[in-house]
Amino acid sequence: NVLWRRKAGVMSPWLMNLVPTRAGRRAGRGRPRLRQPWRALPQNGARGRRSPLDAERPSVPPSPPMPGYELPVGTCLDMCPAAERTQREKERRLHRFEVAPGCRGDRPRADPQRAVKEYSRPAAGKIRPPPSQLRPPSVLLATVRYLASEVAERTDASCAEVASFVADRLRAVRLDLALQSASDVETALVLESALAVLLAVVARLGPNATHGPVDPMLLQAQVQESFGSLRRCYALGAGPHPRQATFQGLFLLYNLGSVEALHEVLQLPAALRSCPALRTALAVDSAFREGNAARLFRLLRTLPYLQSCAVQCHVGRARRGALARLARALSTSKGQTLPLGFMVHLLALDGPKEARDLCQAHGLPLDGQERVVFLRGRYTEEGLPPAGTCQILVGNKLGGRTLEDVVMAEEEDEAVDRPMTKI
Repeated sequence: NVLWRRKAGVMSPWLMNLVPTRAGRRAGRGRPRLRQPWRALPQNGARGRRSPLDAERPSVPPSPPMPGYELPVGTCLDMCPAAERTQREKERRLHRFEVAPGCRGDRPRADPQRAVKEYSRPAAGKIRPPPSQLRPPSVLLATVRYLASEVAERTDASCAEVASFVADRLRAVRLDLALQSASDVETALVLESALAVLLAVVARLGPNATHGPVDPMLLQAQVQESFGSLRRCYALGAGPHPRQATFQGLFLLYNLGSVEALHEVLQLPAALRSCPALRTALAVDSAFREGNAARLFRLLRTLPYLQSCAVQCHVGRARRGALARLARALSTSKGQTLPLGFMVHLLALDGPKEARDLCQAHGLPLDGQERVVFLRGRYTEEGLPPAGTCQILVGNKLGGRTLEDVVMAEEEDEAVDRPMTKI
């Protein structure tokens, strides 16, 4: 059709440049096509792979509200509406975290103090829930607090089961918040708390998360959606938002190395970028991009708990990159040794055993139990980098506090709020 329009003489000169000539088609080349600036190439090196920020961008622009229509205000004072509890009891869809104590058998009964509203996907033509089915912001915040204190800290369930339950219920929290009228300050407070809990439970999954009842890719998408909702709230609302700098920094740390994430952060007001939390995140991102392992892991050691949870997914890749640079610099035909203790300190590993496992996973032989040998041609990379336990970088940073204390804190740790020193 395009060629016919060109022969008919109705094609504009601009469109003519997009169609290769006949001689160019024979030679395998045509006129250079105009570049489409709206289709950015992937920044992660994977052809056709979606950008990590795509999850927070709606595929269709949100339509404006109908004239004269006002969003309702939720009136449900329970974490789960009574009608949903009754329906899920009949359909036997109660999670074991929600069953009343001592109630076992074929027909378990829901505990109103434990049952939490589950996520139900909105669909076209589906009736909007009435106010009695929506929880107001105060109840949503209490629900997030319950998930942080009573569910995320459970020791009688696997981390994968806890993460699956918490992620689903937090998704329902965000949906209830979107379907009702709430102030910008209330919305930001609920979204900040929900995102903090989600980051913590995802970080606790560990390296064996793919074998549990949870999809890591789905969790990653939900984290990106949570960041998107919160950052849109910051952009549309007047505030004040005391923890905005902290969560903008968490956004950069979770998307470490992403050009788009760095661009979004650099577009923030200068007063916000000068906050210690954001300056620390920018310093971590800079060290990660430069491949400066010594500076990167020195910074990671000083991060508070939530920031460490956000950056944990990048630790394995950073350690692999540092080990690859050591192999290029030290490998010889006869072999050159390096103490494992040096690697433990440089890469913030959890001990000599983790250092030995890291070296053996990359094909590097060991000289006894205390040294690694860098032989030319022996370094290899197969599969994903070992995740490690990250006790030094993440697990030990709670410092005797509970997850509820961290999530509901109005101010971040002193390590984040102090003025930046030269690193």
